[in-house]
Amino acid sequence: MIPAAADILTQATAALRAAGLDLPRREARWLLEHAAGDADAFRALLARRAAREPLAYLLGHQAFWTFDLAVSRATLIPRPDSETLITAALAARPDRAGVRRILDLGTGTGCLLLAALTEFPAAFGVGIDIVPQAAALAARNAATNGLAGRSAFLCADWAAPLVGRFDLVLANPPYIESDTIASLMPEVARHEPRSALDGGADGLDAYRAVLAALPDLLAPGGVAVLELGAGQAGPVAALARGAGFCDPALHHDLAGIARVAVLVFPSD
Repeated sequence: MIPAAADILTQATAALRAAGLDLPRREARWLLEHAAGDADAFRALLARRAAREPLAYLLGHQAFWTFDLAVSRATLIPRPDSETLITAALAARPDRAGVRRILDLGTGTGCLLLAALTEFPAAFGVGIDIVPQAAALAARNAATNGLAGRSAFLCADWAAPLVGRFDLVLANPPYIESDTIASLMPEVARHEPRSALDGGADGLDAYRAVLAALPDLLAPGGVAVLELGAGQAGPVAALARGAGFCDPALHHDLAGIARVAVLVFPSD
């Protein structure tokens, strides 16, 4: 690296460290590479990241499962914790060829649906999001990754327009309590879409809607895999029982948090 570039990287690292970021040199390098030699573009990116704008929005993409997906301000940025939904789905439906129809409620970037389609090769998937720009972005991600022919994306309020049943239903619903959103890390509270975060006063509004719809969405023996917020396993289990399900099986993320609830629809 030429000295001038090394100096720039050192100064950028110091600025990001002062902003409280955990990996300042790595992020500075990524921003420098993304700017492709344009000093003004790099300075603008650096200022935005120092103000705690999410790195994924600045770079325009985020890794998830086996993909590198486009992201935008219309969507929640895919998290590694959400990959737990895919591993849970695979454990619940080891008969991969038997899964033919997959539904992803609140699809966002399409990350969950696209990951599931790669693991269940006989399936066709439908992704739904209430935000038109999110549904359109998910469709573009499907096309970029060669899955447009096995997927469709709709703009709707949960499952309102659907008629039919699915072998696998995935959902990462908004589950943050409304009053606590402002206290989240700045990248989330200031920049990610509130519609993808706000779960109502108790964080459970979206679960109520999804669980009420599941009996009409799941095929006999079908499985629903729902992401949970920290501490929500008990309340969601109670809601599931109220919707006619048995207690869900729980899967934990790498931090040991009960991150996923798996519900099985009776086959009788």
